[in-house]
Amino acid sequence: MIPEDLKYTKEHEWIKIEGKIATIGITEYAQSELGDIVFVEMPSKGSQFSKDDTIGTIEAVKTVADIYSPINGIISEVNQDIESNPELINSDPYSGGWIIKMSIGSIDQNSLLDHNQYSEFIS
Repeated sequence: MIPEDLKYTKEHEWIKIEGKIATIGITEYAQSELGDIVFVEMPSKGSQFSKDDTIGTIEAVKTVADIYSPINGIISEVNQDIESNPELINSDPYSGGWIIKMSIGSIDQNSLLDHNQYSEFIS
């Protein structure tokens, strides 16, 4: 399942842009490749990141993966629910399993993939 209303990165993050706020998480494909997620290290609210910076890590039973920022911006919110329940990313990556929200500084739209481009990328 790849929602059509989101943008994607080649690092398997998704981004939903609503006004000046971007909600960011990892894709269904990424969570299935990682397996059972047991811990998520997230940035602090107010932290500033540039596109492609590592903003956190996801620990699964067998591996650890970095989370990359798809945009330039400042962390405005972290998903407190996944701190105590990281498996939300496995069960609901596009809704309850979102990771952070960022106040958008700038976006390089050319670096983001649409639904069809991401589908082809993971095929």
